[in-house]
Amino acid sequence: MSHFFISAAHKSSGKTTLSIGLSAALRDRGLAVQPFKKGPDYIDPLWLSATCNRPCLNLDFFTMQRQEIEQGFSASMATADIGVIEGNKGLYDGLDLHGSNSNAALANLLGSPVILVIDARGMTRGIAPLILGYQAFDQDLNIAGVILNKVGGSRHEAKLCNVIEHYTDVPVVGAVHSNPDLVIEERHLGLMPSNEADRAKRKIDMLGAAVASQVDLQRVLDIAATATPAITLDTETVVHTNQEPPVRIGYARDRAFGFYYPGDLQALRDGGAELLPIDTLHDPALPQLDGIFLGGGFPEMVMEQLEANASLRADLLGYIESGGPVYAECGGLMYLARTMTWKGKTFSMVGALPGDVVMHERPQGRGYVRLRETGNGPWPAEAEGPIEIAAHEFHYSALENLDCDLEYAYEVLRGTGIDGSHDGIVYKNMLANYTHIRDVAGNHWTKRFLAHVRSVKEGQATV
Repeated sequence: MSHFFISAAHKSSGKTTLSIGLSAALRDRGLAVQPFKKGPDYIDPLWLSATCNRPCLNLDFFTMQRQEIEQGFSASMATADIGVIEGNKGLYDGLDLHGSNSNAALANLLGSPVILVIDARGMTRGIAPLILGYQAFDQDLNIAGVILNKVGGSRHEAKLCNVIEHYTDVPVVGAVHSNPDLVIEERHLGLMPSNEADRAKRKIDMLGAAVASQVDLQRVLDIAATATPAITLDTETVVHTNQEPPVRIGYARDRAFGFYYPGDLQALRDGGAELLPIDTLHDPALPQLDGIFLGGGFPEMVMEQLEANASLRADLLGYIESGGPVYAECGGLMYLARTMTWKGKTFSMVGALPGDVVMHERPQGRGYVRLRETGNGPWPAEAEGPIEIAAHEFHYSALENLDCDLEYAYEVLRGTGIDGSHDGIVYKNMLANYTHIRDVAGNHWTKRFLAHVRSVKEGQATV
């Protein structure tokens, strides 16, 4: 189970561009590369999935059980030659004092050798105590190599390598020089998603070529071979036998919307759903559907085009008003509002939610979320009753001018949601929240959503 963990001393060190470049370079060697991303992020996995032509699996201590992380990792690696795990933030950053959910904790759990990415701008001799400190902080962790990033030139590289070789026992496996062409445009939610970048493939190939010429790939492969996962590789194919009648679920997949966990989409398929992509910018009408899933994205970037597709907006509003089951998250919620305002411009949206979306300069909700069900949600309840849900949110928009008598599916125990206390607006058979939820052991939401869709289809649910 050959794999390695890419982490950094701090965020914005360039670990995502290097993870993409390493994955592309290894892919170009003919290897089946399985990507992973620590945390709940959608954007980096879009790039990594596009690079490797394999779904990127999120590994997240907050929403997943440790055994679930191990099993998911094992299953994803079953058909891969090598795994690349991209961390989030810094190597030791985390939610608690003891680092139980840090990148280092995940690397230790999976027996992953760590390749540390260091932003070397302005550094020479000071790089040695940095590396030595990171080694000493957790002696159980295997920091197996360093990649120097944003290096100022050949002389700078030579100085850094000499210092590291003299003071430490950590090998330098690569030095990537500063090059503006390698930078991926950043947005308020991080790196620009690959589903929106017209030149994403060219960028990926460019990163792969740069890494291949400036990183010792054989040494990377040798490091990956030292991985010591304390889990058994699952080579068995799990056959899902769905006994429920099939349903047709439309999901928005275009330049405005693209934030979906691959595992959630697969869980919908395993539950008997035929998934039909909807282009909210160009499709004139909805196809024949039993339910709709509107994921997150950047609808504000194309709000004028969304308004221009008036026929689809009207069709979607009519679908909701007639009792069609719809689930929307974050960007999907924004699309369902009356209007969207950003940079002094306002455009009309679907109008199913009694509120107006306003974009702000600072995040209005950011980080992990914990919700408690109120019992008002449209989906059938779990057998044990209302549950608490671990999830996440990241939105620069807020809903304003809301009606006062709204029904909410969730009470917010941690996070912001819609108003700091509630999330999940319920209207007829629609549920729309800012929180992104995930189908995991503690919350198999796709099963409940599909049960709701079938109930509506069979005429059992009331509008």
